[in-house]
Amino acid sequence: MSGDNDIVTPSSWQQWRAATPARLALGRAGAGMPTDETLRFGWAHAMARDAIHAALDTAALEGALRTDGWQVVQATSRAADRTTYLRRPDLGRRLDEEAAQTLHTGAGDCDVCFVIGDGLSSLAVARHAAPLLAALRPHLPAGTRVAPVTLVTQARVAVADEVGALYGAKLSVMLIGERPGLSSPDSLGIYLTHAPRIGRSDAERNCISNVRPEGLGYGLAAFKLAWLMREALRRGLTGVALKDESDLAVLAADAALIMAALPGDTPP
Repeated sequence: MSGDNDIVTPSSWQQWRAATPARLALGRAGAGMPTDETLRFGWAHAMARDAIHAALDTAALEGALRTDGWQVVQATSRAADRTTYLRRPDLGRRLDEEAAQTLHTGAGDCDVCFVIGDGLSSLAVARHAAPLLAALRPHLPAGTRVAPVTLVTQARVAVADEVGALYGAKLSVMLIGERPGLSSPDSLGIYLTHAPRIGRSDAERNCISNVRPEGLGYGLAAFKLAWLMREALRRGLTGVALKDESDLAVLAADAALIMAALPGDTPP
């Protein structure tokens, strides 16, 4: 008897599958999709749904951050539960009154405040927030005044504007779970906003996306983030007016190393 694979017509692009997790070159079985690909799609869809609805283990994340030496406080948005959060994005953009009062009580001038929100993928935050901040720490200039890391549940990006304003921060950095894809249920996003305050628009932010080992790794993401933070504080702006030119800094450093390795005088 011939095997099941005999009825599957492979895609001519099959070789590209080794280079990307994207769902391409799936082949076909008659007029439909091969059974194994149908099952993989169902699994990916379930992973994406779970990433959206799963609750963030804030105690575990706070423990990991404290172990790395960060001060941590917890807060919640005005969305009382996950269903409300998904149906009312506006409530996820503001702190609830108790959380706002708590942060206001401990407020003080600082250079940077880091906010971590579950967003649309608690899985991304649980996996990548602590390793990213650990990779970033060596890049922070000496003397940088950092507010306690604030963990916000049922959070949208803009909640960091309110947190940053309460802390009197010059710059807010939001780490948040991005909307899951069928090949990336755990993608972490980073948003930088200079002079955070309620009402800031997305055009006034810089974004670093797809932070995860299979996408933008922690080391490179931390380097880009540190570069943007330094430039934002130096120039006093973020958003469309601040372009990510961190790759030029890498090229300049590589060129300096090459020049240093060349002999000073070489005979013709």
